[in-house]
Amino acid sequence: MDRRSFLASGTSAALTAAWASRESPVLAGGIASAATGADPASAGKAGNDLGRHRFGLNYTPSHNWWFCWNEWNVDPIKRDLDAISALGADHLRIMLIWPYFQPNLTWVSGAHLERLSQLLALMGERGLDALVTVFTGQLSGWFFLPPFNKPDPALYTDADIWKAQALLIEELARTMKAHGNIIGFDFGNEMNTCWRADTAVGDAWMAKVFTLMNSVLPEGLHVNGVDHNPWFRPDTFSAQALAANRFPVIHAYPWWSEALKYGGPMDPPSTKILAAFGALVRSYAGRAQKPVWAGEFNTCIESMAEKQQAAWLETAVTAGVEAGVSWFTYWDSHDVDRKFAFNSLEYSLGVLTNGGRVKEQGRVFKQLAEAYRGRPVKFPTAVSAAPPAEQTMDATWKWLLDYLEWKPKGA
Repeated sequence: MDRRSFLASGTSAALTAAWASRESPVLAGGIASAATGADPASAGKAGNDLGRHRFGLNYTPSHNWWFCWNEWNVDPIKRDLDAISALGADHLRIMLIWPYFQPNLTWVSGAHLERLSQLLALMGERGLDALVTVFTGQLSGWFFLPPFNKPDPALYTDADIWKAQALLIEELARTMKAHGNIIGFDFGNEMNTCWRADTAVGDAWMAKVFTLMNSVLPEGLHVNGVDHNPWFRPDTFSAQALAANRFPVIHAYPWWSEALKYGGPMDPPSTKILAAFGALVRSYAGRAQKPVWAGEFNTCIESMAEKQQAAWLETAVTAGVEAGVSWFTYWDSHDVDRKFAFNSLEYSLGVLTNGGRVKEQGRVFKQLAEAYRGRPVKFPTAVSAAPPAEQTMDATWKWLLDYLEWKPKGA
């Protein structure tokens, strides 16, 4: 399913009916077994160690969403960060809206750089590290294109746009270097959902951007967080090039990835999507111990109640940990204020309500973070099977189902 052509439907309510009464071990009494025999001293912040688990959130400001970059008020942000820190998160992925920060080819807004610096400082005071997106042109179903945007594939090929991109990266790096809580850059928010190109073009641009980022912020851990599509079918960046990066990122959603074609919300294609997706990445990397970062994940099934979503979260993360996924960054921190016009799906994805109440999935997130954060990743000992012979949705899902040893009912 393509986010750019999402069609709302009422079918998701039926998908949860068969399991709505189920309750998970976490909801029934906590993850007692997860930490059994573990050394408490090994828990805590793992820094940029890809061999230790980290837990974080994609930050969605409760006050004025990311429109807050243009109506800056640090007081609600402080409250948000206090609540996030209390849930045990050790990092946040934060979204820069490209046209706000760079409204012209040759100029980056000093006011917005200062606001970013303030946010980073507030995060640092609360022990939260930052992954900073750069070219965010699509977010939560809305497009935020810079005024100098041109038709595809210009973002990846146009010389003037490249100069603008380089300027923004350099200015952001100067701002970020003043702070000690930086993970690094994420290229954007699923760039392939906004700008597309042939994979040869996208891969060449990706290599050029990584070179620049590593030059201006060499201590950073930089990633390209795409959605599921480039892993399932050719889309802007090749799966092989993405898997070769230092820390490949997966964005795994049962709804968007069509997992629900192969089972219900609590069946393995949905609940073990992080584990299976990580195995797929390793198959393209050809290395069993390739670190994988679950940079976005949620069900995106609007009809799921809090307890149902919490049960899915517990099962998905536990399976991901067991399969050797390194870091987990859940989507997202706060529900979106309903005063804004969004697809209704976007309003209720947080671990906290827009008013700050900890939801059931927030409580489970905290327990998972306390159980696993800072502990060594148990990487697989054997690489997965060779990648799908064809890179199509059907062939990729056949590969994933084989990995899961799952046969859909009626198949």
